[in-house]
Parts: sequence; structure tokens; C-alpha cells
Amino acid sequence: MNIIIWLDYIGTMVFAISGVLTAGSKKLDLFGALFIGVVTAIGGGTTRDLLLGVTPVTWLQGYEYITAIAIGFIITFLFKKWVVRLRTTLFLFDTIGIGIFTIIGLEKALNLGVNPAVAVIMGMTSAVVGGVVRDTLTNEVPLIFHKEIYATACITGAICYLGFRWLELPQTINEVLTVGIIITIRLLSIRFNISLPVFKHPEH
Repeated sequence: MNIIIWLDYIGTMVFAISGVLTAGSKKLDLFGALFIGVVTAIGGGTTRDLLLGVTPVTWLQGYEYITAIAIGFIITFLFKKWVVRLRTTLFLFDTIGIGIFTIIGLEKALNLGVNPAVAVIMGMTSAVVGGVVRDTLTNEVPLIFHKEIYATACITGAICYLGFRWLELPQTINEVLTVGIIITIRLLSIRFNISLPVFKHPEH
């Protein structure tokens, strides 16, 4: 099996953990935590597939994604204190996840004959919509609307992927390079506090 698929399952699990932890911080019950975990894990892919007219959506086509989500929920429930201590590690996995989901969404769109500009948007959608839904349902301002470099990293990586594709780089090398670019941009932006300008109302 392609390594990107295995990484997709891992990313799904980590996103589910992220959702469950967020729900826990808001003191939601078990059902609420599971629901937030699910929408965080599959929200982006579901939105992408619906926009592209892909039915049934990817996670309905087998047990793999549901299994990944269930494992994430069980790990968080049984080892919550340990998982919370690994927030830095989870941040890294989350960053890897958005890189992987960006490429998966981009490739799926391109394979369906979508034009490159829209494919870039589909890649970003795959990566960030789950987090937007998670934050909205838990009454937080979604991360992509903060000044942090997040969606911008996905878009930049997707554009690089298209450039490497035009240069006819082997697909596997292109995937690895692009995921690496997204991860690097995200980590450097956090490390050196790089951010986009904040939009301020003219009266302020």
C-alpha cells in the first residue's frame, strides 16, 4: 500500500485525538467528545468529496477511517494524562497531517480533471475544514482565522506540488518534498513567530 495512504490513516487518528482533547477542555460528555473527534478527523475530506461530487465520500467506502478514529478516541480516553503531556508531539503530528491531507486533496482533485487553481483550494479544504468545524462547535475562533501561518502553508505547498509536477518530478518524491515544505513553513512560522498582518478596522 502507498505510504501516503498509511499516513492518511495516521493523520485521521491524530486529528480525532485533537478533536477529543479540545472537547475535553470544554468539559463535554463522552458523546460530545466522540462527535467532535469524528468531525475533526473527516470534516475536511467529506467537504472536499462533496464539492467534487465524489460519492460515497471516502470514509464511507471502508472501515479504515472509522477504525483510525476509534483508535484515536480509545487512546485519548484511556491515556488522557499521557496524551495531554504529548501536546507538542501532537502538534507535530497535526502539522504532518495538514501536509498529507493537502496532498491527498490536491491529487484527488487533479485526478478528477479539476483545474489546478481549484485543486489547490481542494487541497487546503482537506487539511483545514475539520479544524474549522472543531473550533466552531467548541466556541473557539478557528485556527485558520488567527494570524498564525496555517492555511497559507497548505496553499504554498500545493503550489509547489504543481510546480514539481510540471517539472515532471516522480510522484513519490513530489509528495515527500511537498509535505516537507508544508511542515517546514508551519514549524518555522511558530518557531520564529512569523505571522500574516492582522486586519484592523479603519476606526481602530
